[in-house]
Amino acid sequence: MAPETPAQGPTLRYFTWDEVAQRSGREKERWLVIERKVYNISEFTRRHPGGSRVISHYAGQDATDPFVAFHINKGLVRKYMNSLLIGELSPEQPSFEPTKNKELTDEFRELRATVEQMGLMKANHVFFLLYLLHILLLDVAAWLTLWVFGTSYVPFILCAVLLSTVQAQAGWLQHDFGHLSVFSTSTWNHLLHHFVIGHLKGAPASWWNHLHFQHHAKPNCFRKDPDINMHPFFFALGKILSVELGKQKKKYMPYNHQHKYFFLIGPPALLPLYFQWYIFYFAIQRKKWVDLAWMTTFYVRLFLTYVPLLGVKGFLVLFFMVRFLESNWFVWVTQMNHIPMHIDHDRNMDWVSTQLQATCNVHKSAFNDWFSGHLNFQIEHHLFPTMPRHNYHKVAPLVQSLCAKHGIEYQSKPLLSAFADIVHSLKESGQLWLDAYLHQ
Repeated sequence: MAPETPAQGPTLRYFTWDEVAQRSGREKERWLVIERKVYNISEFTRRHPGGSRVISHYAGQDATDPFVAFHINKGLVRKYMNSLLIGELSPEQPSFEPTKNKELTDEFRELRATVEQMGLMKANHVFFLLYLLHILLLDVAAWLTLWVFGTSYVPFILCAVLLSTVQAQAGWLQHDFGHLSVFSTSTWNHLLHHFVIGHLKGAPASWWNHLHFQHHAKPNCFRKDPDINMHPFFFALGKILSVELGKQKKKYMPYNHQHKYFFLIGPPALLPLYFQWYIFYFAIQRKKWVDLAWMTTFYVRLFLTYVPLLGVKGFLVLFFMVRFLESNWFVWVTQMNHIPMHIDHDRNMDWVSTQLQATCNVHKSAFNDWFSGHLNFQIEHHLFPTMPRHNYHKVAPLVQSLCAKHGIEYQSKPLLSAFADIVHSLKESGQLWLDAYLHQ
């Protein structure tokens, strides 16, 4: 530790990056750095509103850019951080670790300031109101289809398609509120988040927060991004991890066939066979009673509106058909931006490099924007997670310029090509695993 420097009031302690890096949580103690100030988060992680894991993923590292990216009221948050402050980096220490690109980071921070000055972080409330109304109208139309045309095969299928569309689109809308990108205060965002994910979808907001913020903090980083937890028990993901798995002679599944069985255990099964049951376990096990109450309103409403028309058996068939259709929609859209990209252990790279190597875009069109909830602009969403989605296309040219200047690949592709790349990448990583398993 550098010598303590006398100062008025409490003595200010100085630290080196080596000292910070040693407090990464492996020995229980956790420190992180924000704007050169060093914070001890060892006891705070359990009280962190965004979840204990997301903040712990940056233990021993500089967390300035994710701190700025995730919080909409940074002044308020800093007041709570004062009690965690233990010192700052020594004057001779750089502002972040040598693994991070200083010039790129500095220019991205300038871009962030420009984006804020342009007003691109401010939401158009009319956009989100109309979006919510279109979901509610589709929900009503689904019920009216059965009520007006009866419960024969064609109206039943049409109702299922409409309800699946409601569920998918409500999924994209809850994502907006969950990221605090609609209102200027967290309170209103959280309230609407509970309503959309709880009452319109029947899932707990706390479960989504717990998983999704980790994904954004460290996308495609093994053991830090829960979205790639299917490695290694179900799939071998990414070139590096697949070869690593093969060299270790580990085989939980026939990975060289994973591009085939993906169609069985991936898109069709994730929601009806896993999420649908795990969300209740999560809410009860963690005693999330408010979430459970919101969820209950969804299932009660659905039961009371559809059982009189279909009976219990018909209702259950409809419900799981909807979950099946929604699951296919959800998995293809959410995986097309990440599975074909770089997957690795956390290398503690800068914010821009971390996000760009793990994400790609799908070309803009009215259909693509609607179908994916504007997550076809995954790069912009990951760089600016609290930005309202209707502004992604406005910031995209600025991001492309930054990437071009620093030689970073900015990938954008057609929708169907993005879907196909999921399968191609699974086939490639499966073959890499097999080669390593047999020959290395």
